[in-house]
Amino acid sequence: MARQKSPRMRKVNELVREVVADAVRDLKDPRIGFLTITGAETSPDLRHAVVYYSVLGTDEEKKGTAVALRSAKSRIQSTLGSETRLRYTPVLDFKVDPSIDEGIRITQILADLEDLDGGDGGS
Repeated sequence: MARQKSPRMRKVNELVREVVADAVRDLKDPRIGFLTITGAETSPDLRHAVVYYSVLGTDEEKKGTAVALRSAKSRIQSTLGSETRLRYTPVLDFKVDPSIDEGIRITQILADLEDLDGGDGGS
């Protein structure tokens, strides 16, 4: 993510994210928790894509969602291939997006600091 993406690659990444999000929503796997597909990074040759997701819930629910995504990977890739006009259907790799948990952690730290400050907002 350090290098600048071309407008075409940004469009491809967003297309992959949207199609995968729709495909995941259609899965009937009870192991999938409150899941959000947050982004996708497709390789320049369009043969691989890392799909980032976040799950709200317990560690057990998060692990269950990861297992469910791995087991549904071929079905999701098939949907991606049939719903896009990409030359190649990217091989998907699912990774947890740490930004949601990090945001929650930062919010909690700020709330704790406000409590220590007496909750007067620093005035």
